Amino acid sequence: MQPKKVRLNREEKSLQLVYLDGEYTLPAELLRVYSPSAEVRGHGTGEGELVHGKLNVGIDTVEAAGRYALKIAFDDGHDTGIYTWGYLRELCEQREELWQSYLQRLERAGRGRDPDESAVKFVG
Repeated sequence: MQPKKVRLNREEKSLQLVYLDGEYTLPAELLRVYSPSAEVRGHGTGEGELVHGKLNVGIDTVEAAGRYALKIAFDDGHDTGIYTWGYLRELCEQREELWQSYLQRLERAGRGRDPDESAVKFVG
């Protein structure tokens, strides 16, 4: 289902999607770590690449990709994901579950959201 409106909020680093049945806000970080690009999703089955350190990522541009999707360019240079209307709606409806899953994957991998976080854990 295509939204009625799509608004980019650069200051809040988010994308707002307005549908007939409600409004959703997707943070840039969530959009980036769940990018539908082959770079992130991988070329086969499974969870794909664990993207980390994107706490401060923003969105540079949003443009239509035909009549079926959006192409989102992030300020970290990533711009290869084509977000179909169906996939965006899925992200909206499953935002909390996807976010919790992402945080758990980060924890299991010993990674963080902050790009300035030390990769080395010091034992004191």
